[in-house]
Amino acid sequence: MITTSLIMVVLPALLVAAAAWDLASFTIPNVIQLALLAGFAVFVFAVHMAPAVFGMHLLAGFLGLVIGFTLFALGYIGGGDAKLFACVALWFGLHDLVPYALIASVFGGVLTLGLLAMRSVPLPGFVLSQNWLLRLHDEREGIPYGVALAAGAFFILPQAEVFRAAFAV
Repeated sequence: MITTSLIMVVLPALLVAAAAWDLASFTIPNVIQLALLAGFAVFVFAVHMAPAVFGMHLLAGFLGLVIGFTLFALGYIGGGDAKLFACVALWFGLHDLVPYALIASVFGGVLTLGLLAMRSVPLPGFVLSQNWLLRLHDEREGIPYGVALAAGAFFILPQAEVFRAAFAV
C-alpha cells in the first residue's frame, strides 16, 4: 500500500508542485527535492530494494546531478532544474534514465518553442494583471524547464521499473 501511494500520489504530487512552482516563479524550492529524496528512501525500504539495484539508482542520481549541473554551468537550465533532474533520475535508476532524459528533452524543446512563439505576440489585456504570465512572456526570462522534466517523468513513469516494483510488493 505504501509503495503504490508513493508512486501514484506522492511522486506525482511533488512533480506537479515542482512544475507549477517553476512555471509561476522560475524557481523550484529545495524542499521539493528533499521530499523527493525522502520519498525515494521510504520507497527503497518499502520494496526491499536489493543493494545492487539501489546502487544503480544512486549512480543514476549522481549522473543526473553531473548532467544537470553541467547544463546549469552552461546556462541552459536553472539550478532547481538540475537538482530536480537528479532527483527524478534517482527514482528512475539507470534502466530508465536515458528514455527519461530523451523524453524530457523533447518536452523541453516543445516548451521552448511554444514559449518563444508566445513571447513574439502581445499578451491580451485581460492577462496583464497576472505577474507570473507577464514574467513567462518576458523575452529576458529563461524557460521553466521543470515543467518539461515533470512531463517527461509522467510520460515514462507507467513503463518504469519503479512503477512495476511498487505494484509487485
